[in-house]
Amino acid sequence: MDSSREFIAFACEQGVLRFGRFKTKAGRMSPYFFNAGLFSDGASLARLCDFYAEAILASGIPFDMLFGPAYKGIPLVAGVAIALARRGRNLPFLFNRKETKDHGEGGTLVGAEPRGRILIVDDVISAGTSVRESVELIGAAGARPCGVVIALDRMERGQGELSAVQEVERHFAMPVVSVADLDDLVAYLEDNPRLTPDLAAVREYRGLYGIAHAPAT
Repeated sequence: MDSSREFIAFACEQGVLRFGRFKTKAGRMSPYFFNAGLFSDGASLARLCDFYAEAILASGIPFDMLFGPAYKGIPLVAGVAIALARRGRNLPFLFNRKETKDHGEGGTLVGAEPRGRILIVDDVISAGTSVRESVELIGAAGARPCGVVIALDRMERGQGELSAVQEVERHFAMPVVSVADLDDLVAYLEDNPRLTPDLAAVREYRGLYGIAHAPAT
């Protein structure tokens, strides 16, 4: 089993990836739901961040720092920094507050001083709002966003024919790397006969809202 398929199995085991009927932000009824916030204990978060670290290193994206957008990105960026350090890449990281602090050090950014090329660590990309805010914060601080890494790419159309991930890649001219994508999810379902009804539902949904191929990164 490759790393992406292993991640899908892990997410299912943890109850983070669930099957049923779920309404998305776009108002679509999806046959599956992914909530990275449910990686909510030390062991599961550590393993999640190991998957992120492996995907980042395999991508070959050059970067100098890590950034985690509030709120889900905060534990993610800290955990990924630890996972990368254990693999010989000890890198600074930072994150933002939702509210500007008017005392002490002030501002909205917490952690290392922004510099160079910054990789954004997030859970998923839906409408790209979180990425847009992160790009603006990083640019305003004098650094350069150089890519985004997420857990799951739904490979689902955004505002037009492109997926939300492809829209981010085109608009910001930087790559998006995912630990796993819808192709990996479908492959996992195909390998588990007890999930055949879920496989049919996912295929039907993909036919309605999906893109043909994963975006190049």
